[in-house]
Amino acid sequence: MGLGATQTRLNVAGRVFSIEHQWASDYHRDSCQTYEANVGKLKGHVLEKDVHELNLKSLGKVDAFAYGFPCNDFSLVGEQKGINGKFGPLYQYGVDILNLHNPRFFVAENVGGITSSNEGRAFSAILQQLSDAGEVGYDLVAHKYKAEEYGVPQTRHRVIIVGINRKEDVRFRVPAPTHDKFTFITARMALENPPIKEGAHNHEYTSQSSRVVERLKHIGPGENVWNADVPPHLMLNVKGARLSQIYRRLHPDKPSYTITGSGGGGTHGYHWSENRALTNRERARIQGFPDDFVFQGSKESVRKQIGMAVPPPLAKVVFEGILKSFAGIEYDSVEPNLQEHVSQLVV
Repeated sequence: MGLGATQTRLNVAGRVFSIEHQWASDYHRDSCQTYEANVGKLKGHVLEKDVHELNLKSLGKVDAFAYGFPCNDFSLVGEQKGINGKFGPLYQYGVDILNLHNPRFFVAENVGGITSSNEGRAFSAILQQLSDAGEVGYDLVAHKYKAEEYGVPQTRHRVIIVGINRKEDVRFRVPAPTHDKFTFITARMALENPPIKEGAHNHEYTSQSSRVVERLKHIGPGENVWNADVPPHLMLNVKGARLSQIYRRLHPDKPSYTITGSGGGGTHGYHWSENRALTNRERARIQGFPDDFVFQGSKESVRKQIGMAVPPPLAKVVFEGILKSFAGIEYDSVEPNLQEHVSQLVV
């Protein structure tokens, strides 16, 4: 989100609308180092600390705030503990920032599963607290964005909440999609146009076992281990849920399926014709990161950072819409698809 924000800049009749960083925080060391090295002018202003231990009052005042509160307890994969889980309550720290600084706007992001967690009660409670935060509260626009509709070569669907301070005479509208099924950016386009240079950062190949290579030979583009014609001796001995992404190849003529940040064998994302897992640079391309964005840390750490990120092009679309709203510039928009949840709030 930070990269997309700092890439956004408007010049309206000589008046510049842009976003500059003041500080950022995370408890993951490699993520902090990656952020400091690539996003904005943040040298010395990225705080590596667990949010439980962060002194919010010591942070500099901001008039815009963006955060992706942990999605672990809201994901459709897992136990979906929601607001009662270990990570679910951490959205509250964002509410505390809004109460402290009363920024002009905020952006909050999470997985699509947040709307159904705890039978929808978690999402309602979070929206209510965000709406009530600050001196006079925030007008919310909640929408489930499909990243592939905004030029990201990946079917990644995420809930983004934009809040505009009620002191502002500003109305945010959801930017209209820029791509459809006829113009989606495909996996082949993302990875081959242009080709990734030899020796590129974060482009290390994974050493695949002979068994994995043999298994992949029987899986076609877009197929996974369950729906391909895989010989019995190469099948997986799995009981219970069969996740569709297990040993699933990309389809070269479609956007990638959702890139994840963790998972065991078979979850790394696989090339449509080469019998191997994707490299981190390829995953970064699919997320919309430029090749000069260099991730810090081990290969698995980099995979985690990429998989947990908001695609920068999608973030840029949202921030550009916000800046245009503040600048009074009209733009194509669509009705928010989660606004019925907002309409139920007590204001």
